[in-house]
Amino acid sequence: QVQLVESGGGLVQAGGSLRLSCVASRSIFSINAMGWYRQAPGKQRELVAVFRSGDVTIYADSVKGRFTISRDNAKNTVYLQMNSLKPEDTAVYYCNANVWGHGRYSDYWGQGTQVTVSS
Repeated sequence: QVQLVESGGGLVQAGGSLRLSCVASRSIFSINAMGWYRQAPGKQRELVAVFRSGDVTIYADSVKGRFTISRDNAKNTVYLQMNSLKPEDTAVYYCNANVWGHGRYSDYWGQGTQVTVSS
């Protein structure tokens, strides 16, 4: 199992920046995949940016060039630097870890952090 705690959300004007942090309760070095998803009101949860095994990094088209995912294995932490924020980035952002254990992969989620971008 792994517990995830997000922080860094808030209210920002369009064009501004925020950095989200996700601290895991165990080493993230061998986690299969870890990253960020978001859910806006009335919409499905969607992938924002994620590290996958083999050092593959995936971004949603809508955030490419504006958001950057990074990690600090020593701190068991994944970050999401969000620049040039737009009102459509407003959502609850969730940290996710996909972990192998007991013969299968399982998804773990943080509690979410609200990001609100005003126009």
